Amino acid sequence: MGLLAAVRREWFIIGIVLVILSAKLQPSVGVRGGPLKPEISVAYVAVSLIFFNSGLSLKTEELTSALLHVRLHLFVQTFTLVFFPLAVWLLLKVLALTAIDQWLLRGLQTVSCMPPPVSSSVILTKASEAAAIFNSAFGSFLFGLLFLQLGSSSSVPFSSIFSQLFMTVVVPLVLGQVCRGFLREYLERRKLPFGAVSSGVLLMIIYTTFCDTFSNPHIELDPTSLLLVVLIIFFIQLSFMLLTFAFSTRSGSGFSPADTVAIVFCSTHKSLTLGIPMLKIVFKGYEHLSLISVPLLIYHPAQILLGSVLVPTIRSWMTSQQKLSTLQPV
Repeated sequence: MGLLAAVRREWFIIGIVLVILSAKLQPSVGVRGGPLKPEISVAYVAVSLIFFNSGLSLKTEELTSALLHVRLHLFVQTFTLVFFPLAVWLLLKVLALTAIDQWLLRGLQTVSCMPPPVSSSVILTKASEAAAIFNSAFGSFLFGLLFLQLGSSSSVPFSSIFSQLFMTVVVPLVLGQVCRGFLREYLERRKLPFGAVSSGVLLMIIYTTFCDTFSNPHIELDPTSLLLVVLIIFFIQLSFMLLTFAFSTRSGSGFSPADTVAIVFCSTHKSLTLGIPMLKIVFKGYEHLSLISVPLLIYHPAQILLGSVLVPTIRSWMTSQQKLSTLQPV
């Protein structure tokens, strides 16, 4: 029963491994022009479905109340979308002098520009969850700037990228909200598995991405580079978690223990659900797309692993802080 429970809990991570192995065994199924037609089914249908699903699950009335958390969200978004990319960019300037695969390094840069995942917002109030969905979708448009920064050999026009982002991100998100208005009572009565739907669609996107890779005989993944990238990712996460914890708990910060927990996780976590579809859009035409995606695929389980390890310690810290606050004279 313990093993079955573990499989149910980590089914998505297991799914990632299985779809990559499947792509290795039979890459012709998911390549561009293959039976799955990923240039249509993934680039438009699958990506749009993920954002429509997000719009359908988002409670509209929570967007207004999310404004109550402006200070916390401002910190999280500034750290996530400004400090994080800048710090990683400086680190990559040094790593560029090493023998690490350049496409993996580009992948690290894309990870640094990712918005925070909606899943991390469960440690906030529901109003913060609504803001996280909005900020994640909005942050996806930063990939356009990333596209210019990294340069591209793709023949896809820059304006076309933003057009596709608008049609596959903004429009489905708005449609999801409109549909929710008509289905509000049904959705609140039936707890639908919105997260599982998005995760299932995401597995299809990952599968087709790696089908393209394994069907190209000129692409090889250096094991040494991969190992170094794994170590670098763990180093980045631990360093930034400590940094955000130290900053949010310093004297005069004004953040509560609950705010600190939110800051530590949301500021350092990156969205795989939104990230992979955006990579498919922005780096369309890159034959090394899957190598660029590898750091993000590593970052996701790494943040889950670190989060699981740290939860008992953080829970103990929060309990002690709450006890101290009750003992302090008013």
